[in-house]
Formats: sequence, C-alpha cells, structure tokens
Amino acid sequence: MTTLWDTTGTDVVRALGESRRAAGFVASGVALTLVVVANEKHVSAAEEAASVAAAAHPCRLLIVVRRQIDAPMPRLDAEISVGGRLGPGEAVVMRMYGRLALHAESVTLPLLAPDVPVVTWWHGEPPEKIAYDPLGVFADRRVTDSRESADPMNCLHARAEDYAPGDTDLGWSRTTPWRTLLAGAFDTVTGRPKSVTVVAAPKNVTATLLVGWLKARLGLPVDLQETAKRGIGEVTIEIDDGTRIQVTRQDSNHAVLRRTGVPDRIQPLARRSLGEQLAEEIKRLDPDQPYGEALGAATGLTGLNHRSPFRSHVWKDPMPTAAPANPA
Repeated sequence: MTTLWDTTGTDVVRALGESRRAAGFVASGVALTLVVVANEKHVSAAEEAASVAAAAHPCRLLIVVRRQIDAPMPRLDAEISVGGRLGPGEAVVMRMYGRLALHAESVTLPLLAPDVPVVTWWHGEPPEKIAYDPLGVFADRRVTDSRESADPMNCLHARAEDYAPGDTDLGWSRTTPWRTLLAGAFDTVTGRPKSVTVVAAPKNVTATLLVGWLKARLGLPVDLQETAKRGIGEVTIEIDDGTRIQVTRQDSNHAVLRRTGVPDRIQPLARRSLGEQLAEEIKRLDPDQPYGEALGAATGLTGLNHRSPFRSHVWKDPMPTAAPANPA
C-alpha cells in the first residue's frame, strides 16, 4: 500500500503505475472502472461494499471522499493498493479538501482504466440531478440508492424525472429475489392474472419498484397494502382460472410459496448485503430496460427508455454565496 499526503493528481497516476508494475499479473484483466462517491462518516461501509463487488468483477476501484469543501486551501490525500485490503484489483482512495472536492473529475479522469466501461456509485444521499456531478456524467452506468435519502419516495420520483438509460437504483436490486420467485411461480400457469396485491412497509422504495415491475409485466393495476413489518411481506396474484399464487416472507432468508393445487414450498429469499447488491448492478453494463419500465410504471412517467443516455455537465456550486454588503 502506498500513501500520499498533500499530493497531486499527477503523483497519484505515477504511484498507481508503479504499484501495478510491482504487482505484475495481479493488476491485469480489468473489466471496468468503479467510481465510488462517499462521505468520510460512511467511507468504511462504502469500502466494504465496493470490495465485495470488486472481488466479483475485476475492476479498478476509485473511491472519492469529498471532505471539508469549505476548507480554505485545496488538498488531496491518496491511498493506493493493488491486491490489498480493498480487493484483488487496483484501488485508489482519494480524500479531497476545499474547492478540489467540487472538481473531483480533474483527479479521477486520468485514473480511469483505458478502454473499459465506467460505473459510478453514490454511497448515501443521491445527487439531486446526476448532471450536477461530473463523476456521473462521464459514467456508462450510474448507481444510486433512493433508500438513503431523507425522503425516499420523493427521491425515487426525482430519479424518474432525471432518468437516462444507464441509471439504476439499489432499490431495484433488492427486488431481484422477489422477481425471481414470482417469475418462477408462473412456469406452469396457463391462465391470465386478474388481480395483484403487494403487502409492504409504507414508503418502501423496493416495494414501489416491485409494484412498478408487476404493473409493467402484467398490465394490471396493483393494490399496495401497508404493513407494520419491515420491507415486503407478501405478494398475491389471482389467476382467472381460479388459481392463486402467494409468496409470503417467513424470515430473513426464506419465503413460503403457496399455489392452488400444489403443496406449499419453502423458497430462499435472503436479504443480501450492500456489496452483493452492488455486484449485481455492475454485472450488466448496458442500460437496464426492465428497471426503466418498472420505474416509469411506479412513478407514472412514460418513455424513460427512449431518452438519450448522454448528459452534459451542469455546474451547481453547493457553497453558499456571501450576501452583498449593505451600502453605507
């Protein structure tokens, strides 16, 4: 591991090259660059999740920590490791102070692995608009987590309004075990669904996206009922031939699948770690059209998958402007 204090982007690029040469083959075979945006308070959790994803998908990991943007002088501290604590690949943790934190792309862009896709993940509060952050503008895939917002449902609507193909949300990743069970339950069904009910905790992003997916796939309105329990508790689908399909969460790792005329079955329904969710999202690097359809159906917006995947950076200075002095 190499640590650089009060350094420059040029020195970081040089040090990464030296670390790669020293590591030899360990640094080869990079499939993508994963850019992680985190704050200092939660950087350990972000590193842990990114390390899990990096172990599943060989990548160059760049962690950007914006610290003290109001610091009077810009400063960059960096930690570089290859095959170290942040996974088997290449990793650079950059802590940026002062105005440099508002121009993180100036240091990050030269560190991108050549000729491979770029994925940017915001750990914590997503940006108001992705175009406000250059780290999202140059990415091929952009991963947010609306659940981390102070108002998750408003954040989900903001993600739909701001959507461009290539965007995704970890709330969508959390629907995968449910979607897998429900799709599998239709293997021998010959009738057509006539009603759908989802029981879930209120203001739950994952439940809202699951409802959107069911609407988009089945072409039916979905009755969303609230429960005091955590997350999604149950999904019931009535078929026009009298068949009922019901999936009920039993505990943190299992669900019960009930279907008319078939014995009840215990199915796996594990709550996955943040790193596993992130690893799923970087598994595919093309736009996730089912997510776009589900997000549109959940929020009432149409045509999301037909938007342009490209954004232009829109400068927004988060620093408060000083009030003009009163004239004498």
